[in-house]
Amino acid sequence: MPYGSRGFSRASGYNESPCVPARGRLNEDTAGRFAAEIISRIVIPVCAHEGKQDLEKSIPRKLKAWREPGVRFVVIRDQDSADCHQVKTNLVQLCQSTGRRDVLVRVACRELEAWYIGEPQALKQAFPKTRPSALRELGKSRYQNPDIVVRPSDIIATLIPEFQKRSGARRMAAFLSRENTSNSFRGFVEGVERLWTSMQTGT
Repeated sequence: MPYGSRGFSRASGYNESPCVPARGRLNEDTAGRFAAEIISRIVIPVCAHEGKQDLEKSIPRKLKAWREPGVRFVVIRDQDSADCHQVKTNLVQLCQSTGRRDVLVRVACRELEAWYIGEPQALKQAFPKTRPSALRELGKSRYQNPDIVVRPSDIIATLIPEFQKRSGARRMAAFLSRENTSNSFRGFVEGVERLWTSMQTGT
C-alpha cells in the first residue's frame, strides 16, 4: 500500500470501511479521516474507528487477519491528556504482539488539531472566511509550540466558528505542508515517507 506525505498531488479516493484495511491503515475517528485524506493522495482505503478503545480493540484482529504481501499499516491517534511516549509505546507493543513489524505508529500531540495551529496560513486556505484577527491570535508566542497547546480543537472552534472536527480534517489535509511548526506533524510526514521508500526498495 503506497504511502506518502503532505503537499503532493491528489490521487485516488479512499474507503472509510470500519473493518477492512484494504491497502490501508488503522486510525481513530477524526485522526483517521485526516490520515485518510493525506495518505490517499498516494494510495487507498482507510479504516476509521469510533474512538481510542475501538481502535485498540481492532488493531490485533486486523493486523493478524490482513496478510496481503506488500501492505503496510499506519496507526495514528491523539495524545489527549496521556503521556505521549507511553501512548506510542503501548500501541507499538500492541502491533508487535501480532507478529508484525511493518506498522508505523504516530501520536498527534495533544490533538490532531494542534497540527492546524502549527500552520495558520493553511487554516486560512481551508477556511477563507477566517478573520485576520484569528490569524494574528495564532501567531502569538503561546502558540509557537502547537504540540503543547491544551485543547487546540476548542481554540480553533472559538476562532473559526464554522470549523467542525470531521469536515475540518478533510479540508485541512489539502493545505498542510512541511512549513508546519508541529513536531508531531513533521514526525508523521517523515514516517510515512520512510514507509513509502521502504516499500519501493523492498526493505
